[in-house]
Parts: sequence; C-alpha cells; structure tokens
Amino acid sequence: MYRLLGRTLGRGLLRAAGRRGGAGLPRLLPGPGVPAAPSRAAPPHGGGPGLLPLLAALSWFSRSSEAEEQEQRGADGAAAAEDAADEAEAEIIRLLKRAKLSIMKDEPEEAEMMLHDALRLAYQSDNKKAITYTYDLMANLAFIRGQLENAEQLFKATMSYLLGGGMKQEDNAIIEISLKLASIYAAQNKQEFALAGYEFCISTLEDKIEKEKELPEDIMSVEEKTNTHLLLGMCLDACARYLLFSKQPSQAQRMYERALQISEEIQGERHPQTVVLMSDLATTLDAQGRFDEAFVHMQRASELARQIDHPELHMVLSNLAAVLMHRERYTQAREIYQEALKQAELKRDEVSVQHIREELAELSRKSSPLT
Repeated sequence: MYRLLGRTLGRGLLRAAGRRGGAGLPRLLPGPGVPAAPSRAAPPHGGGPGLLPLLAALSWFSRSSEAEEQEQRGADGAAAAEDAADEAEAEIIRLLKRAKLSIMKDEPEEAEMMLHDALRLAYQSDNKKAITYTYDLMANLAFIRGQLENAEQLFKATMSYLLGGGMKQEDNAIIEISLKLASIYAAQNKQEFALAGYEFCISTLEDKIEKEKELPEDIMSVEEKTNTHLLLGMCLDACARYLLFSKQPSQAQRMYERALQISEEIQGERHPQTVVLMSDLATTLDAQGRFDEAFVHMQRASELARQIDHPELHMVLSNLAAVLMHRERYTQAREIYQEALKQAELKRDEVSVQHIREELAELSRKSSPLT
C-alpha cells in the first residue's frame, strides 16, 4: 500500500556529508588485485616513479660544475615533465566533468566512453588520485545502469587503491564504498553479504564517533564529526530499507528511529531528508499493524512536506492516504489520494500516478458496501 520515499533524496545524508568522488583523496599507491577497466583493454602503467622522487634524488649529488650542468638539464627535463603532467591532469579533469554532465543528462554510453579515456590518461601519467577518482565514477555509473557485477568489481578496485595508499579501514571514504557494496549485495538478494556489509558500516562508524567524541577542533573539526554522523545516518537508512524489504519491519523501525534522530539533530525537522525518514519510519509501523502510531508520524511528515514544498510531497501524501485506509478512514483517504494524484501529475511522475490510481481503485473496492 505504501511506498518508500527517497528515490532522489535517499542519498541526501550522504551528499550533505560532502564526500563525492574522493575530492580530498591523497596521492595513492596502487593496491593489489585491481581489475582492468571493463569493456576495454587496461591501459599500461606509465610515468615511472613520478616527479617528486626524481627531484628529491637530485639533492644527494655533489655540486661540481659538471654535475650542476647535468642537474640543470635534469631540472629542465623535470619542468617539461611537470608541464606535461599538468596538461594531462587538465585533460583528465575536462573529461571527468564532461562525463558527469553526460550522467546528469542520462547519456550513459557517452559518459562511459569519456571515463575510459580519462582512465587511460590517468594511467599514462601515473596519476593515482585520478585513477581512483575515475574508478569511483565508473562504479557509480555501472551501479546506476544496473550493471551490478561490474559495479562491484569497480568499487572493489577503488577501495583497493585507497587501502593500498594507506587509507584506514574506518575512513569515511572506505565506509561509503562499503555501503555501496552492501547495497549491491542487497539488490542481488545476497542477504548474508548485504547484512554483513551494513553491520560493518554501522559498527565501524559508531566506534569511530565514540573515539572522536572528545577530540578538540584543532585535531578534528566540527564539520568532519558532523560528516561522520551524517554518514552513519545514511547507513542506518539504507539498512532499514533492506530490512523492511526483507519483511523485518521491527528491526527496520529501530534503524529508522536512529537515522531520523541524527537527521533531526543535525539538519533540523524541516529538512527534506528528515521528512523522508519520518515517512519511512511510519511505513515500518504501518507494516506492523500499528496504524495509529504510523498515522502520527505520517501526518507530521505530510504537514512538513507541505510547508517546505517537498519534491516528493505526492509520495508522502500517498503514504498518508494508505495509513488512513488501513485505519478505515476511507473518506479522508480518498481526499488525500486525490490530492496526491494531482501533485504527481504536476510532477509528471508517471510511476506514482499509476500507483495512486491503483490505490484509489483498491479503496473503492474496500469502501463499497457489500451487495
């Protein structure tokens, strides 16, 4: 009867945490077992040990006139190499920006071609940061396209580069990838792996938050602590969705309650993500037959959704109508469904329009007197 919200807002907590694409990643060393890019041959590694080790090594030689002349020639060559590296990096950035734009425009084939080109340049210039960033984008693209096995391998490749570069297992970037892998296993109905993945993300973040609670701002900023809390909220939300889908509403309820608390404390009651979580919590109560409790949460979610002109208002209203129907408030349910239908039509959300019409038909059958 009800529908989980957040097809677009479900990642809101994660977006708010500001970890997209590993923008702050250190320069990384390749990790073991990294697969080649799919569909094309893996580009060769290039660039040798890199510019900085070369320049550092030059400082160990004596300063004879001949050595100075040789060093100058080496410096000139290094400068030329640095210019070439800068040009390569600029081209990689351009390709990645174009790929992201193509993803936004729903042009996945175009985006994949540009990502492969970016990966080839990243390997040729031995830009480990660019390699990692590109793998992550390729993995996200495969995930969006439903290419789950491909996405799994690419996310593992990204994680391998990060861990190989010295990133710790409890780093938020690793947790984010682990969450994506858990979601892939959930989509593949690999329950054991999915639940293990969600548990790893949640328990690791809980331990991390506890350890960092008393750290002063000069060691860890308030923003960094907030990001970790938001990521925990996202993990709880994702796990709750899977538990509800797996017919475990009471366990999902506990997860949603914690995710909602985090969102309310950090982002406020009127934040769109808070409204989504409030509505989804109500669905878990509804699934347990606790219709009066579900109604309280769903009614508040609908009030807030109207106040802030929530982009998924029609879905919140549809869920509210479903709870009313379960409470046998048929007249009210019909009114709310009709309002939801108008909103869905304005949004041109054909999936929701069809769903609401089916619910109205079911409502008519339930509320019609027996003949």
